[in-house]
Amino acid sequence: SWYTMKLICDKWVEPFIDTSRWEYFDLSCKARDETRDRVLKDAVAAGSRVCAIFKEPTVTPTKEQMVEMGLLKPLGSPNGAMRRGWNGITISRDTIHIPGIELGFKRPVLFERHAVGGEYGAGWKKIGKGRVLTTFFPEDMEDKAIIVDARECKDARSAVVVYDNPLDNVEDLAHIFFTRCLEHSVVPYVVTKKTVFKWQEGFWQIMRQVFNESYKDQYLDAGLLDRTGGELQHLISDAATMQIIRWTDGGFGMACHNYDGDMLTDEVAQVHRSPGFITSNLTGKREDGTIIKEFEASHGTVADLWHAHLRGEETSMNPLGMVVALLGAMDHAAALEESSNAAVAQATRNFTSHCREAMFTAFREGRGTRDMVGPSGLTTEQFVDTVAEDLGERMATGKAPAPRPVAGSSDGAEAPEAVLHPSRSFRRNYNLDEERMRQLFGRFDTNGDGNISFDEFVEMSQELGIAPMRPDAWHEDEEREARRADIEAGPRGRVRRWASIEEPKLY
Repeated sequence: SWYTMKLICDKWVEPFIDTSRWEYFDLSCKARDETRDRVLKDAVAAGSRVCAIFKEPTVTPTKEQMVEMGLLKPLGSPNGAMRRGWNGITISRDTIHIPGIELGFKRPVLFERHAVGGEYGAGWKKIGKGRVLTTFFPEDMEDKAIIVDARECKDARSAVVVYDNPLDNVEDLAHIFFTRCLEHSVVPYVVTKKTVFKWQEGFWQIMRQVFNESYKDQYLDAGLLDRTGGELQHLISDAATMQIIRWTDGGFGMACHNYDGDMLTDEVAQVHRSPGFITSNLTGKREDGTIIKEFEASHGTVADLWHAHLRGEETSMNPLGMVVALLGAMDHAAALEESSNAAVAQATRNFTSHCREAMFTAFREGRGTRDMVGPSGLTTEQFVDTVAEDLGERMATGKAPAPRPVAGSSDGAEAPEAVLHPSRSFRRNYNLDEERMRQLFGRFDTNGDGNISFDEFVEMSQELGIAPMRPDAWHEDEEREARRADIEAGPRGRVRRWASIEEPKLY
């Protein structure tokens, strides 16, 4: 990923953009180790000052990698330090769409993952038999301490885990989420497991209150609540898992807690081809209210292609996710620059628009990488060069180059507009077990005629759990889940239902 982005910056960005004010930080494991992680602290401080950040994929080393690289001490994920340092609100992970090419979901899918709290910030200890007392001490030490939980641990081997779910910035998350869903004309859903995890009720309450007070009328006018009964819809996380598979038309957004957001967006990535076609943008807020945005791709460093490159082999890396992230950071920088230097801001937006379309056009015209085109696709370097040529013409003339002739046509006529469906078998990590696929097909082809009829398809969809559900079935499932959870919890674990604004709130 680092090698590919260096080519792109050299051939796409540097010829057209003055990058003299850009600041660079080496977050490689070696640099972090040699500086005792000073470089990461400096990067976080610079991000707070600049507020527009592009981050390339990084490595969080395992114990084996620590030994291999000769590192002095373990290194944590830089993302955690960034979320804390920039007062992270949400991580937006959305599907990337290339006009004219269907990758998975037909319409946008937007996700807001709460950037703080939950299991990722947990403290824990391995313990044995004994008692555990969890106590909260208010900031004002004159107030009485509160026992959060007391329990007896009867196993010789166990683990105690403690974490919290901060709620102070959920209003900010709600405004970001509902504004974006409205802009993209998608239906919003809030996802929790509040039927079982009662402490998640507060997240839902805040999201619903912000929606009802500030956005509901606009959504009703836009017709975006027609299929949800005119109200903001809550989904338990179990149901959301299945709906992501069923709603392949897209056109929806989900907001959820930190851990659920991590898991569910991985599922979105699989439906939408791969993590390379999903964004990962952190939004935070400076003390003065200035919005900080950090943009990165959802995939890793693609180390296997780097090792192939070092062996002198051809590689074909698709940089779409990284380029979309870079252009997003540049667009946010332009927005911040607008009031002080409108000309520079406009020039930046002009470049990002042309760059984005030059890259999309290459994919549409069959000049893409091999994961999109197949064995005839371009190498990493060839793809960078073909987009650079197109971009240069766009920047010089302000217009797109003439479409290339259809292969095999005698008159150079343009191909009719059609939506392309690149085969998933082109992907580098394609590992489908075709023999087991035949067995699965045979199980549902009950009469053995080599085809699956509608009735057989219905049976298959139900068995695989992908059959569409009636909208009212969500409510029925949620009510059943809540009743089951209360029965399992018993009197000690039950809490009141916070069903209306008049009843006590959790926040």
